[in-house]
Amino acid sequence: MLKIRGLNKSFNKFKALDALDMNIARGSIYGLVGQNGAGKTTLMRIVSGVLGSDSGSIKIDDMDMKKQYSRIKEKIAFMPDSFAFHYNITVEEYIEFFASCHGLEGLRARQIYTKLLHMLSLEDKMQSLVGSLSRGMQQRLSLARALINDPEFIIMDEPTSGLDPKTNYSFKELIRQLNSEGRTILISSHMLSELAEVCTDIGVIDHGHMVIESSLSDILNKFNNTNPIKIRIMDKEDKAFKIFKEDKNVRYVSARDGIFFIKFTGNKKDEAALLKKLVSQDIPVSEFMREEAKLEAFFMDITASNKERIIIENDY
Repeated sequence: MLKIRGLNKSFNKFKALDALDMNIARGSIYGLVGQNGAGKTTLMRIVSGVLGSDSGSIKIDDMDMKKQYSRIKEKIAFMPDSFAFHYNITVEEYIEFFASCHGLEGLRARQIYTKLLHMLSLEDKMQSLVGSLSRGMQQRLSLARALINDPEFIIMDEPTSGLDPKTNYSFKELIRQLNSEGRTILISSHMLSELAEVCTDIGVIDHGHMVIESSLSDILNKFNNTNPIKIRIMDKEDKAFKIFKEDKNVRYVSARDGIFFIKFTGNKKDEAALLKKLVSQDIPVSEFMREEAKLEAFFMDITASNKERIIIENDY
């Protein structure tokens, strides 16, 4: 769906994007995460055609952004993190105006935007002033505007920022629904845990670089495998320690009050084999589990400037 190679963008002496590569597969919900100032908004504006790049290539469905933008723009929609609402017009006037921008007028336009407003639970607000809407309703209206041309690829810049928990949940359900209809979605946030709830793929951007991108499951599996295994032994601790010492996948062991924490480099099959060996030796194991990964700790780790970063190879 989207392939970016060597994308660069500077504002005076500030390098917002630095030789950035990116891949988004058709039908995915791709979460772009990065701290404030990492380059997320700049990247999204360039991909949507709102902003130009200094160099690099962007292809959407193998069409070049610079050469075939007139065809590409009909496939994409951009929902910015904020934009100037016309607060003194009604919801209907607002959405009618943007429908006309796409050449939709009269009965056809009304049918399309009425359906959208109904889907987004805004049909009873058609005669309300935009300025009277809550933050959550304004975000839904912004999404309705983005959907007016029935895009295949939707770009959302921090759409859940500032929403209360209930509205946040409802908005994520909308994202899942849009994706189930076959749309590809790019969504950004500065919280990895926020995106993990809805995304199929994740890309982490830091100082204009793509630090890591992969499927969410691959990232979690890779990171989870770096966490220690917690094993609670009710008896025969010395015998258990000997088994740990002999296992080639055990890198270190710490123990306290019958609880062992093991740095274990094996896979799930190796974990099962270790547990089977303990049980076969009549060692009473009451707990055996890999410590849960903390996504925000993972995010801080891979964006730290002086630490080794985990890289996962992609196959798009």
